[in-house]
Amino acid sequence: MDNSTSFKNINRIAIPAIIAGIAEPLISLTDIAVIGNVDEHSIEALAAAGIVGSFLSAIIWIVAQTKTAISAIVSQHLGANRLHAVKTLIPQAIAFNFLFSLVIYAVTAYFARAIFSAYNAEGLILKYSEDYYQIRALGYPLTLVTFAIFGVFRGLQNTLWAMKCSLTGAAVNVALDYLLVYGVEGIIPPMHLKGAAYASLTAQGVMLVMAFWFFFKKTPFHLKLSWNINPRMKGLLLMAANLFVRTAALNFAIYLANAYATDYGKNYIAAQSILMNIWLFFSFFIDGYANAGNAIGGKLLGAKDYKNLWELSKRISKYAVLIALILMAVCAVLYNQIGLIFNKEASVLVLFSSVFWIVLLMQPVNAIAFMFDGIFKGLGEAKYLRNVLLVANFLGFTPALLISDYFGLKLYGIWIAFFVWMLIRSSTLVIYFRRKYLHKDV
Repeated sequence: MDNSTSFKNINRIAIPAIIAGIAEPLISLTDIAVIGNVDEHSIEALAAAGIVGSFLSAIIWIVAQTKTAISAIVSQHLGANRLHAVKTLIPQAIAFNFLFSLVIYAVTAYFARAIFSAYNAEGLILKYSEDYYQIRALGYPLTLVTFAIFGVFRGLQNTLWAMKCSLTGAAVNVALDYLLVYGVEGIIPPMHLKGAAYASLTAQGVMLVMAFWFFFKKTPFHLKLSWNINPRMKGLLLMAANLFVRTAALNFAIYLANAYATDYGKNYIAAQSILMNIWLFFSFFIDGYANAGNAIGGKLLGAKDYKNLWELSKRISKYAVLIALILMAVCAVLYNQIGLIFNKEASVLVLFSSVFWIVLLMQPVNAIAFMFDGIFKGLGEAKYLRNVLLVANFLGFTPALLISDYFGLKLYGIWIAFFVWMLIRSSTLVIYFRRKYLHKDV
């Protein structure tokens, strides 16, 4: 059997990817845990952090899809022993990410109040959201350039470098969160929500510096721009565009969920903020194996090794589901304690506890969906992934949410809709992959 699908090789890529992946939601979870326990207006601050965090994630996920496209192209060329063909593509892709991030920052920072008003935020929650976002948005260029470089690392079958960058950034964020939000008497004045924003911005800067160091020292690529556009740039942008649409559809679902929760009341959006960030944390955790599927799948496709591609899907599915079951078990044991980490308000905790079991129950389904997402990205199947998300959104999530809202299910309805959404995503990907690759000739 090809060493690419061995337990050792899969976990060599997956485990650092898991650790690197959870660092980003860990930053948001730390912000929420710290902010949710401030003495002044903790519910409003928590709600604002949750709304802004969801919007930031939406934008970053959408525009950072070039990372996945870069990873797919690099891994396929690595498998075909043709890395030289993409040497001019990498600096062009990184430059594109940087310039695009400046445009995103300029537009969203100017319309920040209108954006968060669309989330049904008002009063103090709207003010906090706008102030918090104006600082966090400065990190777009830092994050998107870092993610592009991480895509190069993953395409080269190395997730260890990204893990080191992400862990360092998370550690910086945690330390600065406590120092800047609460302050140090006589030395640093407490900055409340703005302190959390500055902590995150600093962490993103640290991660970018480290990413550049690994890029120059460990990879065969450079940042010298060529005026001749690499012929693979069109394919990369087309793949990224399909993934943009897919991720925009994904985040439309998250936006709808947060908008409805905000409309139900500040306690509901506070509880939803905790639930959503835990869900995202779990997603990034399981996504480590999806990253392994992305990197290895692209390499096997480049080598036209379809037999081991099928074997890869089976093995990674088992590992991802096992991780999901472990997460479920740990959270079941600590069910009543988890909410207390993020907020002490009884009204928020009651809502959180009443719905958290749905988030746990859907984890094995999530694992299958995320794992096949990763493999399909590595195979360059961006168009199909786009179509699956559109179907899941508009024929699954949205109708389920509207029906649930009509019957007054509130937070229950939001998470039932997410469950329907993930069932559609996982089942369609498994069926399509089986039909296309199970008996494909070598």
